[in-house]
Amino acid sequence: MTAPTNVPHMIIIPTSDADKQRMKGAMDEISNAYTRIEAEKDFIKEAIISLEDDIGIPKKYLSKMARIYHKNNMNEVVAEIEDIEALLETIG
Repeated sequence: MTAPTNVPHMIIIPTSDADKQRMKGAMDEISNAYTRIEAEKDFIKEAIISLEDDIGIPKKYLSKMARIYHKNNMNEVVAEIEDIEALLETIG
């Protein structure tokens, strides 16, 4: 770890209209992307709540199931749980 320095960070403020426009355009697109992400997160939350209400499976299981389904990593998750189980048995 390096020791902190008191050297101020130097940034270059764009002066050309082209650079300013490029930055503005990028910020607009990034902001739009964040809006879409927030909307998708809201959709996921509502879909899980709806499933919980309709089917009766607790949200925590549906959320975990959705992440595993999306990542397609059930074998990895099962292996990790088996490792944790073995470790717990070692100390239990």
